[in-house]
Amino acid sequence: MCGIFGEFNVNKTNLIDKHLFIKLNELNFLRGPDSGGYWSDQTHCQLGFRRLAILDLRAEANQPMQSANGKWAMVFNGEVYNHLELRKLLPSDKYIFKTHSDTETILNLFDHLGPNEAVKLFDGMFAIALYNLEERKLFLMRDFAGIKPLFYGIKNGALVFGSQFDLIYHHPEFKQATINPEVLKTYIQYHYIPAPLGLLNDTYQLNPGEILVADVNGNINKSTYWEFPKYNEHTVEHENEALEIIDHELNIAVKNEMLSDVPLGTFLSGGIDSPLITYYGQQFSKSPLEAFSIGSDSQIHDESEDAEWYAKNIGVEHHLEKMNAGYALSMLDKVIESLKEPLADFSIIPTYLVCQFARKNVTVALSGDGGDELFFGYERFNSVLKNLPFMKLNSFSRKIIYGYDKIFYQNKNINDNVLNDNLCDSHAQLHSRFRVAQVNKIFPSLINTQISSDFKAYKYQNKSSETEMLHEMAKAEFYGMMQKTLAKVDRASMSNSLEVRVPFLQKSFIEKSMSINPYLSYGNNKKKDLLKKLLTQKTTNPPIGNTKRGFSIPLGNWIREDLKEVIWESISSKNFITTYDINLSELSQLYKLHQENKVDAKWQIFTLYVLAEWKKRMDAYKLI
Repeated sequence: MCGIFGEFNVNKTNLIDKHLFIKLNELNFLRGPDSGGYWSDQTHCQLGFRRLAILDLRAEANQPMQSANGKWAMVFNGEVYNHLELRKLLPSDKYIFKTHSDTETILNLFDHLGPNEAVKLFDGMFAIALYNLEERKLFLMRDFAGIKPLFYGIKNGALVFGSQFDLIYHHPEFKQATINPEVLKTYIQYHYIPAPLGLLNDTYQLNPGEILVADVNGNINKSTYWEFPKYNEHTVEHENEALEIIDHELNIAVKNEMLSDVPLGTFLSGGIDSPLITYYGQQFSKSPLEAFSIGSDSQIHDESEDAEWYAKNIGVEHHLEKMNAGYALSMLDKVIESLKEPLADFSIIPTYLVCQFARKNVTVALSGDGGDELFFGYERFNSVLKNLPFMKLNSFSRKIIYGYDKIFYQNKNINDNVLNDNLCDSHAQLHSRFRVAQVNKIFPSLINTQISSDFKAYKYQNKSSETEMLHEMAKAEFYGMMQKTLAKVDRASMSNSLEVRVPFLQKSFIEKSMSINPYLSYGNNKKKDLLKKLLTQKTTNPPIGNTKRGFSIPLGNWIREDLKEVIWESISSKNFITTYDINLSELSQLYKLHQENKVDAKWQIFTLYVLAEWKKRMDAYKLI
C-alpha cells in the first residue's frame, strides 16, 4: 500500500518545479514511509511515489516503475491479489521478471494487452497512473469497489492527481480555487464527499471501476470497465447451496489476501463479518493470527466481550484496547489530521485508534467491511421496502394510510418514507442527519443551492417487485454508504501506515453474492442470515445478536462533556463563521439544545467541526 502523486500537461508546456513537486509528494509520507520515488519525461508528465513495502521488499520493486521496453511508466497504490495467476498470461520469452511484486505483473500486462483490457482482469484494490511515453497519453484507473482513492483536478492545462485531496488543494494551479457550493451542500447533508465530486471547483474523484484517459492535445475521456452486477433472476435459491458458495468464495478471497511479506493480522469486533474473516484467516495462518479490537466505556456501544469470545473460540491472539472520552480527546487532533478532506463519519475515531493499535504489531490487517451491503445487514432495507406495496396509490391516499397506521399501529406497517413519490429519496434521506431546512437556517447562502446532480448513488426508480428493489438498494449502498466507510478506513489506516484488505469486496465474491436469492438473508426479523448461519457453522454457539454496533462511540455524550469546549471553540471561530457565511445564532441554538439534551445533534455538530478543522489545517500548510 502506498501513496501516488502526479502531474500531466494537457495543452500546457510547463511542469511545476521538481523541488516543489517532491515536497508535495511528501504529503503522502505516512501512506508510504519505507521509500520515495520520482520519475519524469521532463516535458509532459512527472510521477511521485511513497512506498509501504508489502510484497517483495527489495529496492527492485520500488516505484515509479518503467517497463523493460521503455514504453510505459507507472505508479500504483494497492494490491492485485490474482497477479501470480495473471503472470501465466504473459509470454515467457518476452517478459522476464526481476521481482515477485504485483507492480511488475500489471505493468507487463498493460504492455501486453493494453490498459483497457488488462485492468478488467485485476481482482484487488488499486489506484493506478500509467503513462505511455510514445503516445504521450495518461491513464488513471480506480478499482471496481472504490477501496483505494484517486483524486484529480484539471485547471489551466494541468491535470494533477493523487491519493489524497490535499495534494490537489496545495498544487500551485489550485492555489486560488474556490469551494464548489453544490459539493459543500452535498457534504453537509451526507457527511462525506462522494465520488466523482471534489470540494474545490475543477477537482474530482474517479468513480469506482472507472478509467480516465488524457492526451497532450487536451482530449480527456472517461469510461467504465466494471459495474455492480445487474439484476437477474437469481440462480442460487437454496440455503445449503448458498452457504457452500459463500464458504468457498470466502476461503479463496481470504487466502488470496493473506499473501504478504510483512506481518499480517485482522480486525475483530463482536459482530458477524469480522469474526468470519478472522476465522478464515486463522485457517491459513501457521500460528495464532493477531486480532485487534477496540472497546468503549459505554455499555451500549461496547462489544469487546463478544470480540474476546470470538478470539478464544477461533484461536487467535487477541489484543484489546479500551477507550474513553479523555483518550479520544487526546487523539482527536491526529484523527482529524488524517482526513485530508472533510469526512464526518465519527466512527473514524475508533477506526483510527484500532489502526494505530494494530500497527504496533502488523503492517497488514484484514477487515470485514462490505458484508452489510452484500447481505442486507442494515435496518434501512426494511424501513424503505415495507412501504413498496403502497407506492401504487396516489400521494393523498398514502398520507391518509400513513396517518391511520401511525395512530393505531405506531407505524408498524408503514412509515414516513411512504410520503415520498420515489423510495430512492427515502433511502437517501436515511443517510442524512442534517435536514435541508436545518442546513438552510445555518447556511443561509446555500438556500438556493442543490446538492450536486453528479452524486447519483440513490437515483433509481421504484420497481414493481420487492426483489428488484432490494437489488437497487444494495447497489445504492455499494456506491453510497459503503464508499464513505471505505474512505474512513483508508484515511485512518494509511495515516498509521497500515494496509487494510477487504475480502468481502473481491470482485469474484461480489459477483457470486449477487447471484444468491436475497431472501435467504433478508426478511422479517432477518439480517444477514446467511452470514450468521455460516458463522454458526464455524464457531460454537456464537453470541449473535440483532443489534449492529460495529466500532461505535457515545459521541453525543462526549460533546456534552469532555469535547464540549473544544468543539464549540472550533465551530464558532470567526474565520469559520465568515468563510462559510454561517448564521451564528442558529448554530448557537442547535449547540445549546444538544447540550441541554433536548435534541441529539451529534451528526450535525461533528459534520461542522470536521469542516472547520479541515479548513484550518489547509490554511496553515505552506508549500514553500
